[in-house]
Amino acid sequence: MTGVTSRPSPNWPDEGGTVISEELVVRFFAAIEAGDLDTLREIYAPDAVIWHNDDLIEQPVDDNLKVLQGLRRAVSGLRYDIVRRAVTGDGVLQQHVLRGQLPDGAEVELHAAMYLQVKDGHITRIEEYLDSARRSDIKKAREALSG
Repeated sequence: MTGVTSRPSPNWPDEGGTVISEELVVRFFAAIEAGDLDTLREIYAPDAVIWHNDDLIEQPVDDNLKVLQGLRRAVSGLRYDIVRRAVTGDGVLQQHVLRGQLPDGAEVELHAAMYLQVKDGHITRIEEYLDSARRSDIKKAREALSG
């Protein structure tokens, strides 16, 4: 994985012309559930970055798409149960539970919150906060399938 170690951005600039679209975020999560990498690439801005609280790395789009492809292979019946979603001045905050089943039959229940920054109809940045202990089970299954 390539990327830059960082912390979440403390201030989100509200630039003129920012397009906030809850519909875009709905499409984004539907594309993850469907394993539709082409739609995900279309939704992401080319220079978008994805940050996770458990590794503090700003991941580029291509690396993130590889992870999402592996997630789809490792977790059958992948779905997001939305707890809450709120549109902000420059994006969308979402709390959800990722659910599915690992190849060994274990159920996945990963609680997470995400901030998705949207500009000009594309996701430009994601900050994902999740339970890293629960994520490790998914990561092990993904790595076992790719190895």
